[in-house]
Amino acid sequence: MASFRSEPILWIHVAGLATLPVFSILCLLFLSVGEPFLPVWMELFLVAAIGVVPLLWMQLRRPFYIFGLLGIALKPENLTERQRKILCLTNTKLNRILALVTSVLSIWALWHIYQIAPLVANTAKFLPQWRSLGLILAALAFLASNLFLQIPVSVMRVLVTNDTEFAAIEPLSLEKIKQDFTILGVRVNQMLPRLFESLFARNTDSQQPRE
Repeated sequence: MASFRSEPILWIHVAGLATLPVFSILCLLFLSVGEPFLPVWMELFLVAAIGVVPLLWMQLRRPFYIFGLLGIALKPENLTERQRKILCLTNTKLNRILALVTSVLSIWALWHIYQIAPLVANTAKFLPQWRSLGLILAALAFLASNLFLQIPVSVMRVLVTNDTEFAAIEPLSLEKIKQDFTILGVRVNQMLPRLFESLFARNTDSQQPRE
């Protein structure tokens, strides 16, 4: 039987971590645009509020439905029992703690990015030097970086679950999924081609340690 770790969507979300440097650099560039006209704390507050609060609120109240990607989401009624068990692991007290810790670390990283932003001001000269626009774009880049950090952190908590614990989990009901998760995008019957899923599962299982 294929391990729950062979679910392709888990690894696709983890791979999203690779975008963090890109969005961090964009945030840095946008923060270097123009001359500050607000106090430092206010600029940081605005960027952090836009980049952190919506995602943190979502993860604390109704976590992101991980069976969704790029504007599409697998219909909850089409989830397998294993997938409904996986969702259980993304909506726990531990996940909420991880979301809080991740948000704090993100704000700490933003502070350091803000500090070095003046050093790259010459690099950003090709951009319109409107500080207000720069702050908005920096906040959006920071929001994107947090999205591609919060979700992989939530998914990695699933991947470190041992098989015995996973086997004992009660699958979520359809009603609970619709009630407890934020489902974004157009709902579809299938997200990935079945051939891709089977090949991914085979490759993942072949890498599992043999007992």
